[in-house]
Amino acid sequence: MSARYGGLLHLAAALDQPGAPGTESFVELARLAERGGLDFVTLDDSAARPGADALGVLCRVAPATRRIGLVPTVTTADPEPLRAQGAVATLDRLSRGRAGWRLDLGAPGRSFEGEAVPDRWFEGEAAPGRWFEGEAVPGRSLGGEAVPGRSFEGEAVQGRSFGGAAGTGGLSGGGRPRWGDFTGGAFPGQDPPAAPRPPQGRPVHVVDVTDDHARTVAARYADVALVRATTPVQAAGERDRLLEQAGSFGRRPGSARILVSLLVDLGDGERAAQPGHGGGGPRPTGRGPLYRGGPVDLAELIAAWHAAGVADGFHLVPVEPRRDLERLVNGTAALLQHRGLFRTFYPGSTLREHLGLPRPVTPYATSGATLTTTDRI
Repeated sequence: MSARYGGLLHLAAALDQPGAPGTESFVELARLAERGGLDFVTLDDSAARPGADALGVLCRVAPATRRIGLVPTVTTADPEPLRAQGAVATLDRLSRGRAGWRLDLGAPGRSFEGEAVPDRWFEGEAAPGRWFEGEAVPGRSLGGEAVPGRSFEGEAVQGRSFGGAAGTGGLSGGGRPRWGDFTGGAFPGQDPPAAPRPPQGRPVHVVDVTDDHARTVAARYADVALVRATTPVQAAGERDRLLEQAGSFGRRPGSARILVSLLVDLGDGERAAQPGHGGGGPRPTGRGPLYRGGPVDLAELIAAWHAAGVADGFHLVPVEPRRDLERLVNGTAALLQHRGLFRTFYPGSTLREHLGLPRPVTPYATSGATLTTTDRI
């Protein structure tokens, strides 16, 4: 796990619009972000938003976009994690390899149908319920190591599908795959139907580092870690802690990207920065670090932090989605492109290619392959 300093920046943005009805506004914002060349967009689940959940919304955004990555927040505290993993794999197929999964870790010690789950469950150490390493249910993998023909990460079984006609991978009316019932195993509930391996091999795992528990999960499993910081020194400290912990898990250099997550309010234009805002840097708030200023000052901040080697890029959360994302794309990103710090086109078609991450290899991709914990990340 390592930040690749000196290379091109990675930029991502949130599409969150509490209270927005339907999916049209999300499609519009995703297309705007795609025109700016952003790596991916994220969408959280919100009780204030009517209609489909984040995954359902992005399943509808997928056919309306071509290159940008799509990363919904999906809880890992679901009593049927197979459902969540399979649904994200379906998004990966719908988008032809552009899906990610922002893991909503919930609170340590959460329960599954009244049974407490150990804090180390996400670290792959709480037998028999571990699933990040593909050992949750025999023959039903979540990490890409399932028995061939039984997993969405392995070979397909003919005639099985995700809610549509056989072999189509279509979605059911609710925007989620349909499943067949099963009982037993670590997670009683439902079993995803077999389907082809997702285009990326495994959708990108994104973890928001908010506490020690989340940092441990990110260090061991994340493809993208989102850290919060108000100064370059704080960002460097978060980076160093992540890299040290990732190394203790045997992570290889370059196996993940570290992005600084900032709230951005670009409504003040290029007026003189107030203390703690704009050129003065982000300031702490209850929702996380907030930058307030203009798109040019934001470009200067991003360029300076990247040059200091504190992160691979930034995940930006607009305070006013439509206004701020437009200024981010047409102002900040355009200026960074002009300086040669950010891409002007997508060189690949998948989210892993945008991020420079390798496609995971399963034991069934090459005969005699040996897969280590590091390779599963």
